[in-house]
Amino acid sequence: MTRPPNCDLSLEELERDRWPAPSADTTRLVATAHALLRRPIGELTVEDIRLLIGQDIGLSYLLPLALEVLRDNPMAAGDMYEGDLLSAVLTRNPAVWTESSGLGRELRALVSELIDLPPDLQQKVERFLIQ
Repeated sequence: MTRPPNCDLSLEELERDRWPAPSADTTRLVATAHALLRRPIGELTVEDIRLLIGQDIGLSYLLPLALEVLRDNPMAAGDMYEGDLLSAVLTRNPAVWTESSGLGRELRALVSELIDLPPDLQQKVERFLIQ
């Protein structure tokens, strides 16, 4: 899970899994996720990464990218609120961090140093740290 991805490739290319086109009555979220699957991961914005991680899509490629962003700015924001990328990362299934212990250790170190977080985000940090 910690392999450096080729940022010129899309998630579909990296995972070698082409998703079928969404139906005409699909939700905006599903349509957006489908479109993002085809975009090179090096072109994804913080919001794109947050959205895909929140849907558990492409985690093996996107969590390392998210941690790169969070190293520089733990409160990086997509379109929702300050710290929404961190929130998405923290709330993944604990098994994800077991599979990628190196990333999990790095995230633990990063969040253990954060102070003055909003209460909701602080709760997510605390839940993550006791896993």
